[in-house]
Amino acid sequence: MSSWKPITLNELEKDIWLSEQALEGPTLKLWELLKVKPTKWKCPPLGDEGGGFWVVALAGNKVIWYNDIEEGFNISNYRSFGEIEEYYTNQLELFELINSIESELHRNS
Repeated sequence: MSSWKPITLNELEKDIWLSEQALEGPTLKLWELLKVKPTKWKCPPLGDEGGGFWVVALAGNKVIWYNDIEEGFNISNYRSFGEIEEYYTNQLELFELINSIESELHRNS
């Protein structure tokens, strides 16, 4: 039996708030455009035990979600709304991931 417990919505919202404090300018504006109310999405089979993973932002066919097994934020594709297509084990803070996305947008513009 594992001792892992899924993150609660309150704990996740605290992590999001802390990351928001580290964002500013265009990066904060990008986050404001992408963020959604945290919602659990399926990601079988690894997400099954915790009832899915919390998705916190959407951008086209991509989701930003919190992997509470690995304790970090990830970005993955999705085809069906409500189901994360790819499981990743990144252990990024949300502000690090948003900064990375914003930097990538500048490189590609």
